[in-house]
Amino acid sequence: MKTLVDQLANYAAYHRERRNIATHFVGIPMIVLAVQVLLARPAWMLGPVPLTPALLLSVAVALYYLRLDRPLGWLMAAWLFLGLLVAEAAASQSIATWLGVGIGLFLLGWVIQFVGHIFEGRKPAFVDDIMGLLIGPLFVAAELLFLLGFRRALQDEIETRVGPTRLGPVTAAH
Repeated sequence: MKTLVDQLANYAAYHRERRNIATHFVGIPMIVLAVQVLLARPAWMLGPVPLTPALLLSVAVALYYLRLDRPLGWLMAAWLFLGLLVAEAAASQSIATWLGVGIGLFLLGWVIQFVGHIFEGRKPAFVDDIMGLLIGPLFVAAELLFLLGFRRALQDEIETRVGPTRLGPVTAAH
């Protein structure tokens, strides 16, 4: 299994342009929430807990993140838990509302993502490595921590592999 640094550096190589990273702060949470919303039906009650495909997927993903890195894994588990609460509320609405929220978030999130990659001048990471779909949310969490001044050693290790962020697409001068 690849390490946290391997996964984040591979993903970061496709995301060095600051405006692209900024779009990911919006687009990726929207897409993750959309998937949770769309998978929040059907629900089978297991005592007070609704057992849904969204819950099963969120737990599996959180366990993977925890295996890569405990602090980031716990942050992601909390993010996924909050998403499940929103997803459950959306799924309890009419079918039209549930689907409207889920599909709307999904489509808008991807539009925002692709606009970011226009800034980057590079295709999304998942085109070359499907794991990019799983690592994207973790990348956003790591970038947030970096912006807040946390996990400097992790940031330095990633930047040693792929270079610092910049403003503007990759050119021959970079």
